[in-house]
Amino acid sequence: MNISHRPQSPTWSASLCGCASDVGTCCITCCLPCITFGQIAEIVEEGKTSCAKQGCIYCLLMMCSCHCLLSCVYREKLRAKFGLPAEPCNDCCVHFCCETCALCQEHAELKNRGFDPSKGWNGPPTVPPQMPPTMRR
Repeated sequence: MNISHRPQSPTWSASLCGCASDVGTCCITCCLPCITFGQIAEIVEEGKTSCAKQGCIYCLLMMCSCHCLLSCVYREKLRAKFGLPAEPCNDCCVHFCCETCALCQEHAELKNRGFDPSKGWNGPPTVPPQMPPTMRR
């Protein structure tokens, strides 16, 4: 089942500057962004790639300071799956200016939509996504 066919919210449920709302993810992303990126990539690719593989690629790209190019591609894929706008600017600018915040936002977005990136791809969520209180009506 392709997750892009699920009902989609036209706005981000997680704030770009909301890193502190999940201290655990924030700390992991600050110290080891390759882990957070790998988790995001595995969910976005619907299990066609692994967290470990994508995390290693990201880590290798960090050595030549071009990891933002890979992560902005995955931000674009995530946005396309859920119909999200390019906010506050295009994907590459977001990742180039604030890589950590962008990864935390994407991780939180997946969690808010019912996925658990720390568990990897187990298929689409079976429970309805939980929207943060600020997004509920």
